[in-house]
Amino acid sequence: MTQYSIHNARVIDPDSGVDEIRSLHISGQHIVATGDAPEGFTADSEVDASGLIASPGLVDLYARLREPGFEKKATIATEAKAALYGGITTVICSPDTDPVVDEVATVELIHRRAADAGFANVKPLAALTRQLNGEQLGEIATLCEAGCVGATNADNPISNTLVIRRLMEYARTFNIVLVFAPVDAWLATGNGAHEGSVATRLGIPAIPVAAETVALSMLIELATLTGASIHFSRLTSARGIELVRDAKNRGLPVTADTSISHLFFSEQGINDFNSAFKSVAPFRSEQDRQALRDSVLDGTLDAICSDHSPHEVDAKLVPFPTAAAGLSTLDTFLPQLLKFQQETQSELSTLMRLVTSGPASVFGLDCGTLQAGAIADITLFDPTISRTVTHAGLLSMGKNTPCLGEEFQGQVTKMVIAGRLIDINRR
Repeated sequence: MTQYSIHNARVIDPDSGVDEIRSLHISGQHIVATGDAPEGFTADSEVDASGLIASPGLVDLYARLREPGFEKKATIATEAKAALYGGITTVICSPDTDPVVDEVATVELIHRRAADAGFANVKPLAALTRQLNGEQLGEIATLCEAGCVGATNADNPISNTLVIRRLMEYARTFNIVLVFAPVDAWLATGNGAHEGSVATRLGIPAIPVAAETVALSMLIELATLTGASIHFSRLTSARGIELVRDAKNRGLPVTADTSISHLFFSEQGINDFNSAFKSVAPFRSEQDRQALRDSVLDGTLDAICSDHSPHEVDAKLVPFPTAAAGLSTLDTFLPQLLKFQQETQSELSTLMRLVTSGPASVFGLDCGTLQAGAIADITLFDPTISRTVTHAGLLSMGKNTPCLGEEFQGQVTKMVIAGRLIDINRR
């Protein structure tokens, strides 16, 4: 069994409240101690991490890996590598693949492909309804027994509220977390744009904030009725944040996240019909963006996700109404997080909680911590290294990011995945 120690890193572990220079000691796949080495521990090697920050491996609550079925956009191997090299050790992937993740065989396929790739851990979400059709309840208990961590209907709204109630009652029985992207299908008839001044000027059919808040209100009421544990995925609006904050204050078992992109971009991005900013969850007003930023810092939100959505180049090289929605974000996730910290002058430990122990706690995952006994998933990065985002430098197959040409500070230099130490060399 391999044993080694990492010395002189600034260790930030929100789960245990640690933020100081200390050592980490790894034996096999586990962390055996932080600080002083345990009695009888003999390191086979020593790693000097002076100048680096060591955090738990990042946990991404929502990403589309495309495989199976859409390998022209991305594969599990390419995206798991992009995730790991970007500091993410656990990726929770959406079920909107082909076939949909509504059978055990598909869950097993995803696990097998991820294991063969050997990069970030991949944990699928189960389809809430068969074929994501919003009508027939999926076998979510069976799928979770097979390795799914929760269940969602992805970006497909369920219009029938009785179906939603039955799903919540079913999930409550088996203690399964349900993930909802709160969108009212009847109000969300637009096409990747916020119903505001920019969309009005461009003449683009758009999605009002009410599409989110009406759905949120309904879901919160049903959660109150059923007692189900609900996670609201990729919130976009100030009013949506208010509704979630109120639900939490009333003691409901609800959690919520927003995407890293929604902390930076607003409706102004789609000026000149720029499809790089076309997102399934639209970028809203500047006031909404600021409210999301505030909710990250005040503890209302439990996590920040990537909302990774890789596309082939041609999918964006068409007029805005027909362009594919979504941004590729795995490669820039950590650098954007560090930029957010710099812009807000916030505590780095506060933000690291939202991408480590926070998301892990949503699904009760055994990761996102550096405490003794935990699996050794560790991210080591140098916050001083600058890197310009280039097409060639992106490891994801999806190059559809509006961050091309932008310079970020922060570079992952080493990763530990289940005790395996990897030197990161990004071209």
